[in-house]
Amino acid sequence: MAISMRLSRGGSKKRPYYRIVIADARSPRDGKFIEKIGTYNPLLAKDSDERVKLDTDRAKHWLSVGAQPTDRVARFLDAAGLRERAARNNPNKAKPGEKATERAEERAEKAKAREEAAAEATSAPAATEETAEA
Repeated sequence: MAISMRLSRGGSKKRPYYRIVIADARSPRDGKFIEKIGTYNPLLAKDSDERVKLDTDRAKHWLSVGAQPTDRVARFLDAAGLRERAARNNPNKAKPGEKATERAEERAEKAKAREEAAAEATSAPAATEETAEA
């Protein structure tokens, strides 16, 4: 039986409240669970002590038995110092896609062409005025 440490949603519409539970991986998200080991209230401030409550002794026990935490629960365990979570790094996440880079290049070319045209326009009338005076 695969055991997971995960969140079970409670609360009303647009007011979520989660229980941190130990459950069989095959059971539904809000369905049957083995044990409740904590709570998570995302509506509270991030620095609030009440935001995440976790029974560390029971969490240690279930980790030693082989329970696999979900990514969110692994973050809570890392913050509590129970389990090390490797930081994820995706340097390409913030890069724009191919189409966006093409559009940006086109915009840059048009802007450069406008600047060159404006520079020529400002230098050309000055040259024509000098020749007209002579």
